[in-house]
Amino acid sequence: MRIDVLTLFPDLILANAQAGVVGRAQERGLLQVAAWNPRDHTHDNYRRVDERPFGGGPGMLMLIDPLRETLAAARAATSDPAPVIYLSPQGERLTQKRVRTLAALPRLILICGRYEGLDERFVQAEVDLELSIGDYVLSGGELAASVLIDAVGRLQEGALNDADSASQDSFEQGLLDCPLYTRPERHELGEVPEVLRSGDHRAIARWRRQQALGRTWLRRPDLLARMSLGSDDRVLLDAFIRRHRTQGS
Repeated sequence: MRIDVLTLFPDLILANAQAGVVGRAQERGLLQVAAWNPRDHTHDNYRRVDERPFGGGPGMLMLIDPLRETLAAARAATSDPAPVIYLSPQGERLTQKRVRTLAALPRLILICGRYEGLDERFVQAEVDLELSIGDYVLSGGELAASVLIDAVGRLQEGALNDADSASQDSFEQGLLDCPLYTRPERHELGEVPEVLRSGDHRAIARWRRQQALGRTWLRRPDLLARMSLGSDDRVLLDAFIRRHRTQGS
């Protein structure tokens, strides 16, 4: 997979993409990240990429022409088609389902806004999808782009040392992950639950499923509201809720 990023801070994008799983994916030839600076596609001595918005107001907007020329150069780098994604607070909320869809594509082009954003005419003409990583505002789209690169990069086949890791992540089955424990078994902060030390894989799987259901009920009930639980899951969740309410009373 190849990801091209239009950004005024290419070093930030490239540095983030060298670390951890994403860096390993690049070393293994599973992922390629390239950065394109709109300042390299300006035609004035000041390398200007922004201007004041019509109608007044604070801040500046990124100009159309440097963005269009940069996008054209990025598109021409390979023959693979790619959706153009603008990282924006106005965009659709990024979800694991969307990440999986994007991770299956051969190529993405990401646009990082700065200042007050982009001229709307460019967005309407060139952008296929706007994505947001949350209901808050950052100084620019670079951190959001890095989040997206990490999310799709780790799903490239061979990027993770354990292929099952991704399938067990939070949100993969619509639920948050269950609590996880490692050694030592006993610590001043508490003990590892007995079921996890039992060696009974069926009981462990059932406990983990119940904990995932319960944790989602406690922390993200909106996720449960979107799901249609089977009878087994409903029994597990009801038991978790009863125990939680009894312990809290």
